[in-house]
Amino acid sequence: MDMTYTAAGTLDKTETLKRYAPMVTRMARHLVSKLPASVNVDDIIQAGMIGLLDASTRYESGHGAQFETFAAQRVRGAMLDELRQNDWMPRGVRRTQRKIEEAIRKLEQRIGRAATEIEIAKELKVSLEEYQELLSESKGGQLISFHDDDSDGDGQSYVENHVADAAADPLARLSDKRFKQALVAAIEELPEREKMLMGLYYEQDLNFREIAEVLGVTESRICQLHGQAVARLRAKVGHW
Repeated sequence: MDMTYTAAGTLDKTETLKRYAPMVTRMARHLVSKLPASVNVDDIIQAGMIGLLDASTRYESGHGAQFETFAAQRVRGAMLDELRQNDWMPRGVRRTQRKIEEAIRKLEQRIGRAATEIEIAKELKVSLEEYQELLSESKGGQLISFHDDDSDGDGQSYVENHVADAAADPLARLSDKRFKQALVAAIEELPEREKMLMGLYYEQDLNFREIAEVLGVTESRICQLHGQAVARLRAKVGHW
């Protein structure tokens, strides 16, 4: 896409913001769809627009990357910074997530296979409907795609720039062959429908609505199954 430049040879910021605002909105809505209802999409869009403005200031046409690619990295980083600074996951969500993960871990270690929803609900001493509500409430504890580890343009990786604990080394952990093997094994042990869901979401980049159409269920059901799949994976590889 051709860019508009000022007489001084710099990007026309007004035109750039107008042209790429729909991209920011799309990215914000996609991100918020993975998070608890308490996250305000307008706040994320605003942060993304600031990232877009920063991209329009920093972009140099001769550095090799298309502007849209460069801008998307800046926008995504600004959105994640906004979430991190405001502690987007409420404590209640964290407690619910840990409760589900611990129940799955204990149950599957005991029975030696992937537990059904009914079995997990029984382990938690709640009804199936109550368990499914817990899954919906715990939405937000997501996996990060290793392929999001693109450079932000400053010589550091995306993961390095956006990890909350500066003393940690998440890239080294992700690169650990043993971790990769453990994660692959954990994914292979998922129930078939959950495995398919994860492939469609993380590999094929379908959203929950599209996956719901493929699997013939509601979007809210896909949200529950995704939360359950993530909880299973965390229960198996959380020690990493």
